Amino acid sequence: MEHLDVIIINGKAVLPAGVVETDIGIKDGKIAVIKKGIQNEADFIWDAEGQYIFPGMIDVHVHFSEPGREHWEGFHTGSMMMAAGGCTTYFDMPLNGIPSTVNQAALYEKARLGNGKSFVDFSLWGGLVPGNEKDLEALAESGVIGFKAFLSTTGNKEFEAVDDISLLNGMKMIAKLNKVLALHSESAAITNWLKEEKEKEGKCSADDYLETRPIIAEVEAVERAIYYAEITGCPLHFVHISSAKAIEKIEQAKQKGMNITVETCPHYLLFNHEHLRELGTIAKCAPPLREQEEQRKLISLLIDNKFDMISSDHSPCPYDLKDPNVYNLFQAWGGISGGQFSLLSMIELALQYNIPFETVAKWTASAPAERFGLSDRKGKIAEGVDADLAIITLEESHFVTEENYYAKHKQSLYIGHTFPCKVVGTFVRGNVVFKDGRLAAQTPVGGWLKPEGCTVVK
Repeated sequence: MEHLDVIIINGKAVLPAGVVETDIGIKDGKIAVIKKGIQNEADFIWDAEGQYIFPGMIDVHVHFSEPGREHWEGFHTGSMMMAAGGCTTYFDMPLNGIPSTVNQAALYEKARLGNGKSFVDFSLWGGLVPGNEKDLEALAESGVIGFKAFLSTTGNKEFEAVDDISLLNGMKMIAKLNKVLALHSESAAITNWLKEEKEKEGKCSADDYLETRPIIAEVEAVERAIYYAEITGCPLHFVHISSAKAIEKIEQAKQKGMNITVETCPHYLLFNHEHLRELGTIAKCAPPLREQEEQRKLISLLIDNKFDMISSDHSPCPYDLKDPNVYNLFQAWGGISGGQFSLLSMIELALQYNIPFETVAKWTASAPAERFGLSDRKGKIAEGVDADLAIITLEESHFVTEENYYAKHKQSLYIGHTFPCKVVGTFVRGNVVFKDGRLAAQTPVGGWLKPEGCTVVK
């Protein structure tokens, strides 16, 4: 009888077809056997009595700002935070590092840092910016998970928004490379013009900020990108979509057979514009938190499976850029820090709206793996794939405090929120990296993942 490294017994495994009470045996970082009553000997037994075993989350949208801005968030603290939230793979966005990940040299340097510091596995986005079309092929061949571009002003001089011609040229090349282009879709013309109008009038409140980034700005950018994708054949992934009207445009394109996926983020589902009014800078993001009526529409769209996946868009910064005492809200950094809480957020919504746990697993694990070429080893609980697992209890709640939030900077919209569930363990390729409220791994065990057809670099 084969000796196993780990056996998880008595758990409720969230399998693609539903929740099943079973045991899970792990060998050499892979799930070796799934069945009730595993009798093999093992080095370590985890008794998951009363606990749910989810596939580890794959968060396709985080901002760890290393190199260059590690004081914002780096691989070390960022990956600890992901592990604490049951996330076993994240995709780091290309824009906030110095240099940004817009060429092969920058990609390899970022991968080197991640390989030495990350407690969970990761993939890396490449950037599409004006003037780097010639770098896209080398980035694709070197293993980027996809490309990211902005249709609105980034606020980051190292990573500029694309103009229409750069976008079309980039889309043509990305389609040829068989990659996906992720888009921050807000109209730069609309949002910049409205912001200038407010500034002329000396208006800078929460309501003013919301009015400068209206739903129509998201819809216009989404629609324009879809037209360009029709011309170029470029696969698209729309990030952090915040409005029902934008989803309507995306649904129409999908029904035409276009190669498009879409995500939203937990903060658009759990929070709304009232939180920006109440909390100020901590709740500022782009697109902004919407009014409560729009929040309800997004939840309905989620329940109707109009979103393909969920991501955190974890976008941290130092305290001074989120100073709650700042008078002018436009001057504060626009991002939500909260990568630790995506899986917990979706379980909270599942419990509230009677959403099956296997649907949560699809949004947080299997759909990202399938979309981005990792489904040969990630994204589900099945024999032969990586033993990436999040162990969840519904018998304890999780009250978010600065002490149990692992991000480098503790200011977060989620501080003070109580989740009706708790992460009690996280496995990355069979390694226990988080257990009972604290980091369990002594050294980083994560590595750079490349899509199917590429070699994993360690």
